[in-house]
Amino acid sequence: MGLLKGQPGGLLQDKVVLVNGGSQGVGAAIARAAVREGAVVAVTGRRPEPGEALVAELTAAGGEAVFVRADLADAEQAKGSVAQVVAAYGRVDCLVNSAGLTSRGTLLDTTPELFDAHVAINLKGPFFAMQAAVADMVARKAPGTIVNIITSSAHGGQPFLAPYVAAKAGLIGLTRNAAHAHRFDRVRINGLNIGWTATEGEDAVQRAFHGAGDDWREQAAARLPMGRLGRPDEIADFVVLLLSERSGVVTGSVIDWDQNVLGGLD
Repeated sequence: MGLLKGQPGGLLQDKVVLVNGGSQGVGAAIARAAVREGAVVAVTGRRPEPGEALVAELTAAGGEAVFVRADLADAEQAKGSVAQVVAAYGRVDCLVNSAGLTSRGTLLDTTPELFDAHVAINLKGPFFAMQAAVADMVARKAPGTIVNIITSSAHGGQPFLAPYVAAKAGLIGLTRNAAHAHRFDRVRINGLNIGWTATEGEDAVQRAFHGAGDDWREQAAARLPMGRLGRPDEIADFVVLLLSERSGVVTGSVIDWDQNVLGGLD
């Protein structure tokens, strides 16, 4: 799918959007959608190559974008990602926390080091990025929006996702707590519990941890109600809606973006 140039009157026209973990996968799709809807976009990541390639793609299509190198497991760098965008553009209107660590571990074999790594990326990074972004919004007495990319596994999840589930479930609580705390500041904060999605990262995980072959997507699709995995561009459109004024006054909502129904039994 080609990138569409931002058009006047887009859902995020003239907004400054920071997508943490935005250099590939779902984050990159969100960056593309935000530019298409008229935003100036900053994307962060640890590796400059994919981040700079995405920015080159976005700018070549007529958008305005910048890459900020940051390891979001480091609280100071998570806060610093916001500070760099504020220094460059004067503000952050919208924040998306899309970085995620999905390496495997059960309750019985997870080490303290693996647990800490999951908390750092999946909870601590979003916490301190939100802290910096909301501080900027409050200081300017300006409304803002935040969307946290979470996971449907946070409801319980698979046995091999114990540290991931623990951290992401914490992000659900943080999303609701922060939304409640800052509702009178007109800062809207929502989350998206995404289901199984076809991304570069998921492909790597399936091959590294589950011995998957080249046909793993087809095998997975055959077991899913809609006959396919979710797509990053679909998630991106939903996130843009939540970031925009078109989602109205909604805040503190954590929405299941999935094709399986929580609590449904066969």
